Amino acid sequence: MLDALRKGAGTWVAKLFIALLIMSFAVWGISGFLTNISQNIAAKVGDTEIALVDFDRTYRQDLNRLGQQFGRPLTAEEGAALGLPQQALGKLIAEAAMNDTARELQLGVSNERLAAIIQSDPALQGAGGRYDRNRLQQLLRNNGYREDEYVVQRRKIAERSQLAEGLAGSMSVPTAYLRAMDVYQRETRSADYLLVDAAFVGEIEDPADDILNAFFEQKKADFRAPEFREIKYVALTPDTLARPDDVTEEDARAEYDRRSDDYFEPERRKIRQMSFPSKEAAEEAATELQNGKTFDELMKDRELSANDVSLGVMSRADFLDDALGDAAFSLEEGATSGAVEGRFSTAILNVQEILPESTKPFEEVRDEIVQELAKDQAEREILDMLDEIEDARAGGALLDEVGSRFSLTVTAPEAFDNTGQSMAGSSVDLPDSQGLVAGAFASDIGIENDVLQLGDRGFLWYDVTKVIPERDRSLDEVREDVVAAWKAEELSRRLDERAAELLEKAQNGTPLASLAAEYGLEVKSVENLTRNTPSDDFGREAIATTFSGPVGTSAVTVSADGEARIVLSVTGTEIPEFDRSSAEVAALETQMSRQMRDSLLGQFITDRENKAGIEVNEAGIAQLIGLDRN
Repeated sequence: MLDALRKGAGTWVAKLFIALLIMSFAVWGISGFLTNISQNIAAKVGDTEIALVDFDRTYRQDLNRLGQQFGRPLTAEEGAALGLPQQALGKLIAEAAMNDTARELQLGVSNERLAAIIQSDPALQGAGGRYDRNRLQQLLRNNGYREDEYVVQRRKIAERSQLAEGLAGSMSVPTAYLRAMDVYQRETRSADYLLVDAAFVGEIEDPADDILNAFFEQKKADFRAPEFREIKYVALTPDTLARPDDVTEEDARAEYDRRSDDYFEPERRKIRQMSFPSKEAAEEAATELQNGKTFDELMKDRELSANDVSLGVMSRADFLDDALGDAAFSLEEGATSGAVEGRFSTAILNVQEILPESTKPFEEVRDEIVQELAKDQAEREILDMLDEIEDARAGGALLDEVGSRFSLTVTAPEAFDNTGQSMAGSSVDLPDSQGLVAGAFASDIGIENDVLQLGDRGFLWYDVTKVIPERDRSLDEVREDVVAAWKAEELSRRLDERAAELLEKAQNGTPLASLAAEYGLEVKSVENLTRNTPSDDFGREAIATTFSGPVGTSAVTVSADGEARIVLSVTGTEIPEFDRSSAEVAALETQMSRQMRDSLLGQFITDRENKAGIEVNEAGIAQLIGLDRN
């Protein structure tokens, strides 16, 4: 789970998000821990205090925003693994250092200027571009701020902005630096290369027993069996709680009558529509139809496919254009209209098929209605039962007792490791409850675990029933895996050897074309390769090798998929002319200037933090974000 999150955090979207969180501020140091100070404080920068409530608000906002990037809420453990608590606190500490400096320098903003800043905020402007107080109130509600808090924060932001502008506001990147970076980004290279792959090496036979044994002993830790855990659980969901047998025939029939519109299907038609660029063109085509030409022949004349004209099956309400809808539903099956002037174009319509209106009979949907009614009733009861089960658990009831008392199934899946895999390497059928696997490995036998959310309206209780320690496997248990690993390592070694052999000949003056003819390979070429554009066989490592020396450089590198070696020779380079007025260079200048300003500001903040001293209430923060294990 955390590996997937870290991978997600490596995307440019997540990196940008995290960069915005840190606000380009440098790493902050910790000079001590809070002692004899109110536990409502998260940290202090000099004499400036950062309240735990402010840290909590910032951290939760950051956690929620990053969760949106991953498409689901993140747990406290996942947020900690991604460094969100440190980033949130680092941002607040940096802001506190800036606030402290602004106060020392007696920077300020008048009430009139502050009001103008707030009222000019685009986020607070309504229709016509005027300040809308209702938008401010909505913003405050969404972020959990009172209006007086918001005004104080905006004043501090304005004062920090004055300080930042004075420190680095007008700094721009030097031309020489900009030119060098432009060359670095836009220089292109060309290369000829030979691809040395597994087919070139040939089939690798299974190793002899003594070789395999020696390899296994050397790599035994790679084949070690991980720790496995067994659990049992009770799931409380609308589906498990539903009692379809309690739904009477009368109730089902009444629900069917109440929702009769849901089971009614209006008349629908399979429509084809041919649109024309002008009314005259449509009328000309309509005349051809009147003279005996069919709709299909008209399609052929205009080189239109079925996909070009098909609207699919539509009801009258599906038409956004009333004129076209009226025309389509006035035709007989198989008939074609004349030129119909619609809202966006003039068209000719053809009705391929008419599907008459229909109503699903009660008998066809009875079981579906019964299940829905039973589930609705279960959803109304589920919170009451949640309280009852929690009370039972608090009173010492074991899961088996809970299952028996509340008529819920106690399930015991097969043992699984910390990735949810079974001993056989397959996925274990576990409830889709966030935190179950991690919770099982953080718990132990005999420990009562917190109830977990299961879906939108369900809950899950679980106990760890068995811990199977990690252990070394014998060669017989993993022979196939060991043989495969040995072959993979042997293939890599032989690829390196053959590629090195080819490179040595190339560096001694043998052209790649001659080597290709001698070894049955193909000379391939890559052109217009830049440092930031991987291409086919060339991944990042191969690109770096291609740019590692001048034209004529020969080298060996790894292919983009890592499964082959590339013997390359750099054949050309092109350095674009530096044009400061171009859009590309202008964008690069803006980016680099911002980075320089951020770097200078970050150094200043770090210096201010170090001089003021930072104290952090780590215990209070850990408890607040749910990571206190005491």
